[in-house]
Amino acid sequence: MSAGNVPLRRLQRLARLYGIQLAYHDAFGQIREASPESLLGALRALGATVESLDHVPDALRERRQQMWRRVLRPVMVAWDGVPPGARLRLEARRAVGQASFRIRLESGLEQRWAFDISQAPVERAVQLGGTNYVSKKIVLPVGLPAGYHQLQVELAGECVESLLIVAPRRAYAEPPKTWGVFLPLYALHSQRSWGGGDFSDFEEMANWVAELGGSVVSTLPFLASYLGELFDPSPYSPASRLFWNEFFVDPRRVEEFARCEAVRRLVESSAFRQEVEALRATPMVDYRRQMALKRQVLEEMARWLVPEKSDRYAAFQRYVDLHPPVEDYAQFRAVVERRQAPWTEWPEPLRSGVLRPGDYDEDAKRYHLYAQWLAEGQVSALAANMRSTGVKLYLDFPLGVHPQGYDVWRHREVFAVKASSGAPPDTVFTGGQNWGSPPLHPEKICEQGYGYMISCLRQQLAHAGMLRIDHVMGFHRLFWIPQGLEARDGVYVSYRAEEFYAILSLESHRHKVLTVGENLGTVPDSVNATMSRHRVQKLYVAEYEIWPDPALALRPLRRNCVASLNTHDMPTFAAFLKGQDIEDRVQLGLLKGEEARREHEERRAVRAALATFLSEKGQSPISWEEPELLLRGCLEWLAAQPARVVLVNLEDLWLETEPQNVPGTSLERPNWRRKARYSWEDFRGMAPVVELLRNLSDLRRQKENAAS
Repeated sequence: MSAGNVPLRRLQRLARLYGIQLAYHDAFGQIREASPESLLGALRALGATVESLDHVPDALRERRQQMWRRVLRPVMVAWDGVPPGARLRLEARRAVGQASFRIRLESGLEQRWAFDISQAPVERAVQLGGTNYVSKKIVLPVGLPAGYHQLQVELAGECVESLLIVAPRRAYAEPPKTWGVFLPLYALHSQRSWGGGDFSDFEEMANWVAELGGSVVSTLPFLASYLGELFDPSPYSPASRLFWNEFFVDPRRVEEFARCEAVRRLVESSAFRQEVEALRATPMVDYRRQMALKRQVLEEMARWLVPEKSDRYAAFQRYVDLHPPVEDYAQFRAVVERRQAPWTEWPEPLRSGVLRPGDYDEDAKRYHLYAQWLAEGQVSALAANMRSTGVKLYLDFPLGVHPQGYDVWRHREVFAVKASSGAPPDTVFTGGQNWGSPPLHPEKICEQGYGYMISCLRQQLAHAGMLRIDHVMGFHRLFWIPQGLEARDGVYVSYRAEEFYAILSLESHRHKVLTVGENLGTVPDSVNATMSRHRVQKLYVAEYEIWPDPALALRPLRRNCVASLNTHDMPTFAAFLKGQDIEDRVQLGLLKGEEARREHEERRAVRAALATFLSEKGQSPISWEEPELLLRGCLEWLAAQPARVVLVNLEDLWLETEPQNVPGTSLERPNWRRKARYSWEDFRGMAPVVELLRNLSDLRRQKENAAS
């Protein structure tokens, strides 16, 4: 090693100690090494004091001492009640004598014992700054019940604690093979909704699916969004993962709607009716206008409720009392509205999380409290109704949150606010992607005992029958883009995947929810292996699995997966067959003429191979120029496979060609806004739609009967 490489090697050692990967295999098959600037930026985001290479030696010493001064890891995992043992890091001079151990179970019961630390073998010994340290492993009791327990160790007058997560190694799963449908709720519009869809529309669709023999209805996240002056309708950049989006509330199902005279006058006014008709007539959801209209009604209902002091008001007050964070959230949203500015631009002490009554309007706070109460009630009623008909609500848990949202403001200690999550360069986004949301800090979230993460998951699991984990690779590692750098300059930062899976498995069993990991794109083999080990369902997406080989045009799939033709981030099936997504990338400047021509040729070969493959499987000829038959053939093939769930994008059934979202085009495309081409009343009775779904139901039932 040359003298000139010494500072870089030290920087790399420091990066590894913080869990930063020094290189990764990119989508082009090349090894991409992290630059010193990227490593320094990621280290700063993780809390290291390194402005330049000159600061690395001190930071390296500090990091090593920090790691060895931590007697016990903040979190440990015991799979199926068998703890791995507690590793204690101690100064050698203190690694003797009796230590007192206590496990305080979640139930409140305790187990206590003592042990002579000097009897434990030394696993490792180091010397740092003139101090000798040793690592020793202590055996813990077996047979602990599942739950979140506290391990406490007292030695030489010092007491340390660790969260002990005891979880089933395999997540909850049910045996039946079933099918379901997918449609974004905002896109589901009816003759009675006020533009975009609401929870009542969703319930009607779920009942229809049950009548057809299906048992899953999937959609995009229902989570809180900014739909006013601060505006971001993306369901994957929520203002909070702890609260619902009142945009989907149906006011007409609420008791106050019928009893409040001011509301009746408002909704019966010609101006209100004209606005509703205008919102219904547009092909795109106008979030601002629709939310403003709905808010007028909800505010009147909230004003009417308070002075009544009725049983309804008592129920509302109980909800607020039982959910303390909702008051904090309502105050935050009220301050956002008063200041018309993101929280990072607020003065102190507001910016640091201290709010007082004079900082916000009480009416705005009351509105947000009331809206969350209604949303929680309607989501709960929706889920209960679906369960009663044998249909699962398949919810989606987004990877990130809006950087100016409530979660980052209130829980900023668990976020790395000096970085953004994203994706490295690939064949489509050659400059990489910056998703804008701050990543979780791998150490701070652990030190918090994953409390924020557990609360977010429980918000979904309390109502879901299935839960999709967006970008499940984020349990293992996440692509960080340090502040001030381009997406192409990002680095991967590692997380303690075992701890995330333990929480997910434990919570899935407690709520009896099937968990699904979104494992699309560039996925390390270790991720898929871990998902299999913990029985987290994978995704099988046909558009990713089609090959120009007539003998094997669709790659086989395995049992523990949710199979579909596409996802909300992909072209519809008809658009895929036409190569419309290729033309879209040409328009966006992501493809040149020769590249586009080559991709069109490849797509034609794929279509031809798919037609031949399906013809042989179905034993009736299919032309690649017949999208209806290709669609039917693909759905029948999926239905015959051992997938746990087959999910159908309803828009594919009428050969829709427009996408719901084109990743990376928040300014260029009207993402998350397009209504379904047909209203709920129209498509529920369309013969081709009903026929395809009934056929799918029959085939899945036959598959299940054959398996049993």
